[in-house]
Amino acid sequence: MKTQDYILSILVDDEPGVLSRIAGLFSGRGFNINSLSVASTAEPDVSRITMVTCCDDQIIEQIKKQLHKLINVITVTDLTEKKYVQRQLALIKVNARSEKKAEILRIVDIFRCRIVDVGQSHYIIEVSGDADKHNAIVDLLQPMGIIEIASTGAIALARDNGKAKSNKK
Repeated sequence: MKTQDYILSILVDDEPGVLSRIAGLFSGRGFNINSLSVASTAEPDVSRITMVTCCDDQIIEQIKKQLHKLINVITVTDLTEKKYVQRQLALIKVNARSEKKAEILRIVDIFRCRIVDVGQSHYIIEVSGDADKHNAIVDLLQPMGIIEIASTGAIALARDNGKAKSNKK
């Protein structure tokens, strides 16, 4: 069977142990979580979990059914086939040797990123966008010498108007 990435938006009660039960559901069945982000919502006592997993159609249906059975889960929305806006944040620490500084600054400008820290031998670059943007800038910065990367993983919200799916930078 063909596998693909699925992005789930899960509203849950903001209580201790909820995330652990959801992660346990995945690990107990041998499913992998590729990306996970949890944050509060505009509603008090409700959190949104945005999760990306790679599996086939049959397994994602099983996952969604199991998630719905958990007591503290309010809703499970599979955004994969819907119109949505997705972003992730990354901090990339890159070597900033004098002969490469101008090239790094051009890349940062082209990708509309920001340099948030400057050291004697490094820059830390803040990147916000979809996975394609992250992959592209990492590919371009790799020859400069990436020292470290920290990334939030995906967050996403469904669109409710007629616009097309957007992963624009």
